[in-house]
Amino acid sequence: MTVTTTTQQPEQANFTNNSTADIATDAVSKGALHGIKVLDLSRVLAGPSCTQVLADLGADVIKVERPHIGDETRHWAPPKFGDDTSAYYATINRNKKSLTVDITTPAGQTIIKQLAETSDIVVENFKVGGLKKYGLDYESLKQSNPRLIYASLTGFGQTGPDAELPGYDYIIQGLSGLMSITGPTDGEPHKVGVAVVDLFAGLQLTIGIQAALIARQHTGIGQHVDVALLDSALAMLANVGMNHLASGEVPPRLGNGHPNIVPYQVFAGAGEEHFILACGNDSQFARLCQMLSVEWHTDSRFATNPQRVAHRELICEWLINAFAEHPRAYWLTRLHEAGIPCGPIHNVAEALAMPQALARGMIVNFAAQGSPVRALGSPIKLSGSPVTYRTPPPRLSEHTDSTLSNLGYDSDMIAKLKADGIV
Repeated sequence: MTVTTTTQQPEQANFTNNSTADIATDAVSKGALHGIKVLDLSRVLAGPSCTQVLADLGADVIKVERPHIGDETRHWAPPKFGDDTSAYYATINRNKKSLTVDITTPAGQTIIKQLAETSDIVVENFKVGGLKKYGLDYESLKQSNPRLIYASLTGFGQTGPDAELPGYDYIIQGLSGLMSITGPTDGEPHKVGVAVVDLFAGLQLTIGIQAALIARQHTGIGQHVDVALLDSALAMLANVGMNHLASGEVPPRLGNGHPNIVPYQVFAGAGEEHFILACGNDSQFARLCQMLSVEWHTDSRFATNPQRVAHRELICEWLINAFAEHPRAYWLTRLHEAGIPCGPIHNVAEALAMPQALARGMIVNFAAQGSPVRALGSPIKLSGSPVTYRTPPPRLSEHTDSTLSNLGYDSDMIAKLKADGIV
């Protein structure tokens, strides 16, 4: 099924000033992070993906954008939903308010500082030192709000010889070694089909922020959360990176193969319909051999996984020939019956149409609020304080007037800020 959204707005509340009972009640009805205020100075993908997770969990997120232009991703189209919301922007900006401010001006900086004084979290992805000249860096803002958690997401982190360089997902995929292990064995290195480093770094930033919130409960003091695209990509090397540390060897590119498990890759049935076979242990391999009516599992070259890894090319060649005898559907049925992990390779339309995906609410529809946006849902399922989908991605500057009014600006002051191009 498609998830129906709610129009319920989060109240302006200070998490630390609520009673324990109030916090519990609010968390159930409005999200686990209800009452947490986030000032989002980030743009494009990595930073906004983090703040959308926080917003989905109930935080009140104000997204700061450039006047008249907004986040670059507003213009990364086609495709669009309706006339003005790019699919890219809609990917990571629901449940947020849009405030346009020129932070290069003193008046704009004043607005940001006023918001930071009552915020729990500031998220930014400017180049290292980029906000210091405006007095919007961590050291400056914490003077008036010691409880502030200031989260920075950059290409290379706040320290090190490359700290001041800009960071881009594609380039980091290359620098980190991820591309060297992605793609056909004999072809050129490939990037992953989505900006996986940006998204992974955004999740790491989210984890860091939530850890800092818990630490603040004990200390009463905020801190600086520093996450880098490069660090995140290096961590993503996982077992492949560990293989190098253990052996000293440079991991090869294996296409759809697995560096440590065989057979664990893509095969094709008759008609070139591809499927994935994932034999994770020796007993599964033995059942595969029994299903194929062969005795390969008794051969000393293939009896254990390390032996199969050593003789990868031979056993995979035999399997390629065996699977070519029948269509994919035949093999998937037989493999499922034998209890051997396997699955088809879906295109995106097929994946999103899966009954399991629909049952888990992985498509969110904002039609009830008059928005044409349909979005990918959150994978986080909480039993007591579930994710909420309160508002579609905001129109540019949609919440500028209301945000400034909450700061004490009257209509004349707001009109002058607009006339001066500040907001």
